[in-house]
Amino acid sequence: MTQHPLFRRCTRAVACASGALLVLTACGGGDGENTATAGELRTFTYEDTIDPGIIGPFTSENPDLELKTATFDSVDEGAAKLNAGFSTDVVEVCLDEAKPLHQDQLLAPIDTSRLTNWESLDPTFREANGVVIDGDVTMVIASAGPHGMLYDNNAIPGGIDSYTALFDPAYRGKVALDNGWLTALADAALASGITDPLEMTDDQIEQMKDKIRAAMADGQFRTLAEGDSDMSNLFKSGEVILADGGRGTAEMINANGGNVTWVAPKEGTLSWMCGLGISADAANVDAAYAFLDYYISPRAQGAIGDLGYVITNPKGLPEVSAEFQKTANPSDLEGTIPQFEPDNADVWRSAWQEIEAGA
Repeated sequence: MTQHPLFRRCTRAVACASGALLVLTACGGGDGENTATAGELRTFTYEDTIDPGIIGPFTSENPDLELKTATFDSVDEGAAKLNAGFSTDVVEVCLDEAKPLHQDQLLAPIDTSRLTNWESLDPTFREANGVVIDGDVTMVIASAGPHGMLYDNNAIPGGIDSYTALFDPAYRGKVALDNGWLTALADAALASGITDPLEMTDDQIEQMKDKIRAAMADGQFRTLAEGDSDMSNLFKSGEVILADGGRGTAEMINANGGNVTWVAPKEGTLSWMCGLGISADAANVDAAYAFLDYYISPRAQGAIGDLGYVITNPKGLPEVSAEFQKTANPSDLEGTIPQFEPDNADVWRSAWQEIEAGA
């Protein structure tokens, strides 16, 4: 994972006894526009969301704010912990999981008038399915990206261009699937000629479940990858030469010594959208709003773009390094298939649970 050139390391990271929590304390002031109140701010996100290159300026500009970060490997894992009573102020939310979190009353409605950068967001991300539920703004989308295919250039010099490669016996035992109930089933659907996978009927979901389970029984898949770090290690070790995944995952693998190419399959490309919400039991609401607002500011968006992701505030494009300008542009997602929670999501999840049980 690349480090944003604007970041100046002036934070002190101390791991707590569990190893799952980091305490970030700023050691200097700043002249930025995002100033939070003093006290403690707890965040619960993916690991790359709290990359020092992104949040470094926020901590340096808020020297009296203690930032405590906890991370998860999947939104399902995060939702399970929140439902079990895990307490936080800010939580990462993706569109395909926003509705359950809202229904379980785990998210506080967001007052967008408190976000100075809200109106600067590309309308695609203010109006996306799942941002507003029952009149409540549930999340602020801060990053996005296409979900396609990754392949090892040394092992597959000719490349691939189709989701059907995931099921090609030529790669038996060397394929990984991203362990996500929506992406894996949607990938199988696209490989099977279903052009609008998020509108699959219950019967079609059952067929895709059987397709994946049959491939697993035949030894096609090496594993279900648990997050970007797991996927990176699988490619680095040579255990896997082909997988589904995001462009940011490819950037991480290559930054760690890999040699992979990300490709948009000819059947169509899925696109994920994730961001930040405020927990219903947030203790430091003012700091939570300051953190959300900073995260969609041009400076933070520039750092996000340099990690290989699509940014959501176009004003951040000048902050993105030249090599990532094209891929960071929101227009890069035009024509993709947005991932949101399908109406029959319970059928999707049930099918995936059966797949996981047989893994």
